[in-house]
Amino acid sequence: MFRNAVQPWHLLVPLVVCLLVFGSKKLPDMARSLGRSMRILKSEAHALRSEDSRTDAGTGTGAA
Repeated sequence: MFRNAVQPWHLLVPLVVCLLVFGSKKLPDMARSLGRSMRILKSEAHALRSEDSRTDAGTGTGAA
């Protein structure tokens, strides 16, 4: 039923709409800021994980 559900033109339509809405000048800036946000999110998630494992190792109890 859903075989071959995503065709290349399905991806092309949203890209064209974004280009029309935001314009070609704004898209690189938006992509750059999205990339920065993703890097920040990854580093914060990594810091939380390392802090959590450090806390569990320090108490010796581990997660229940």
